[in-house]
Amino acid sequence: MKLGLLTACFPTLSLADIADFAATTGFQRLEVAVWPRTGGRDFEASHLPVTDFGEAEAEHTREILESTGLEISALAYYENNLHADPDLRAGYHAHLRSAILTAERLGVANVGTFVGRNVTRSMRENMREAERVFPELVDLAGEHGVQLMIENCVMEGWHPDGYPGNIAYSPELWEWMFSLGLKLNWDPSHLVWIGIDPLETIAPYASQIAHVQAKDIEVFPDRRNRYGSFGLVDKGDDPWATGWWRYRVPGRGSIDWMRVLDRLHEAGFEGTVSVEHEDPLWGGDVERTKKGVRIAYDTLAPHL
Repeated sequence: MKLGLLTACFPTLSLADIADFAATTGFQRLEVAVWPRTGGRDFEASHLPVTDFGEAEAEHTREILESTGLEISALAYYENNLHADPDLRAGYHAHLRSAILTAERLGVANVGTFVGRNVTRSMRENMREAERVFPELVDLAGEHGVQLMIENCVMEGWHPDGYPGNIAYSPELWEWMFSLGLKLNWDPSHLVWIGIDPLETIAPYASQIAHVQAKDIEVFPDRRNRYGSFGLVDKGDDPWATGWWRYRVPGRGSIDWMRVLDRLHEAGFEGTVSVEHEDPLWGGDVERTKKGVRIAYDTLAPHL
């Protein structure tokens, strides 16, 4: 296993600056955020211009990697590929295709995204729609030597009532999406709050885990007793507010990372464990974010 860093936590830094920090800290790989700079959930986290990525851009990227000794484990573009708005959906698909072509040019094996959800339709209707939409995208990726992987994030903030907005959050749904040729970018933090033991999901699905995201979670049971597992009803201006849990960097939450990494090793996983920093206590500016990333590194590196 190799230790990586998802670049999305540094939206204002260049890829070169992030690579220098990551290499100095001890990371071996980068999961590079490639959202466009105009629109999208994390539009500022645009560390490769995939829509206009020619040989000059590729050579510049290779120079950054060579000078730092880093590799790219995946390109990250997590958007709603089943969005109810057909124009938005088409734009997301077009950008995803650009990410696939950029990955091929750089020799990157994985592109990460979401299945998503049309929140105006039922889960079953969304599954049938995904069965229509994804084969073309999976085939395109395969033709270019790339595999599409889906993070098991619930994306509850995409649903007006805080219900799942990405229909790939449970092993039941993983089995369905594997049938479409999609792989899994496994993140244990999301499993914890929906009541699934992350450790028990590793061995049965190890052959389908293409990548791992290392994010922790802190749970407040007393607040859950008030709101229920679906969280706050009145979220104010923050659709992501749940009221009873929050993401943390590895080492500051409830996940036993020694056991997680040991179980991954036992299952034969030899890929990338990529730190995803969304910890509100270690964010807000670049220096605090760097401190949070270092906490994650110090937590994970001794076990690798």
